[in-house]
Amino acid sequence: MKPFEPASGLRNAHLQTLLPRFIRRKPLFAPIEQRIETPDGDFLDLAWTAPAKDYPSDQPIMILFHGLEGSFRSPYANGLLHAAKQQSWLGVMMHFRGCSGEINRRARGYHSGETTDATFFIRRLRQQFPNNPLWAVGVSLGGNMLVNYLAENSEQSELEAAQVISPPLNLASCSDRIQQGFSRIYQQYLLGSMKKNLSLKIAALPEEMPLAAQQVQQIRSLWQFDEQVTAPLHGFKDASDYYQRCSGIGKLQHVKTRLRIIHAADDPFMTSAVIPPQPLPDNIDYHLTPYGGHVGFVSGSWRNPRFWLEETVPAWFREVTGN
Repeated sequence: MKPFEPASGLRNAHLQTLLPRFIRRKPLFAPIEQRIETPDGDFLDLAWTAPAKDYPSDQPIMILFHGLEGSFRSPYANGLLHAAKQQSWLGVMMHFRGCSGEINRRARGYHSGETTDATFFIRRLRQQFPNNPLWAVGVSLGGNMLVNYLAENSEQSELEAAQVISPPLNLASCSDRIQQGFSRIYQQYLLGSMKKNLSLKIAALPEEMPLAAQQVQQIRSLWQFDEQVTAPLHGFKDASDYYQRCSGIGKLQHVKTRLRIIHAADDPFMTSAVIPPQPLPDNIDYHLTPYGGHVGFVSGSWRNPRFWLEETVPAWFREVTGN
């Protein structure tokens, strides 16, 4: 597998982070959409690369978990699914609750350690595809969530292999980092989407939400959102309790599945606190690149940019599984 080399003139971390949105303005393909009901009366929206009913019983399926406020339209999401499609694998992305364009029915949403929906979805896939190898990719928040899933299901995971890209494995340090310098622009963008969805949820379920509508605009940081919304909605004492209990960095020793972690040292969402202590278990491959930004990793050139993740993710799966 080729190591990541940033495109000439594109080493800057913010260029790496932002460029994919400008390069890829439209999804690479139209997904097959499916809605499934959850045991608690809510729903999860799926995006498939092809009809599931026609897929061979012995071929791999690649599951994708997106990042904070992500969706199929996120450049990395449809790009990685398209890369799976090009390998003739079946790809499927599970939208976290409220991220598919329609607010979910229940007060609870999703967060960096919320594994209930992923566990339900993966088990459902296994029932539907009893013989297919199941692989998973988690991006950013979805990556930290996937580490939590693998640690919690170390003895009964249905996944043969997994990769996590730019995961915020130390949530407290990432919450601090995104409030500094230019990274505050990313925070502002994410908060805008989160507060919009929160307002819709309050309008639909005013008695079940921890905030009133007039309080939403007073939230100025991701930490405040986690303190006032994420924590009380999901059973945590406060943001610090949420960060401590859901950070994946302290759970890697419990992961038994073959796992690859990809970080960039210049990630503007993170600090060196996300880098796992060495040595790691033999089943974990840690890949730290000097450049790449946050889920950027744009190689090639200005004229012909390439998305390294869409090359290296399939290559690693093939290498470690033999498929």
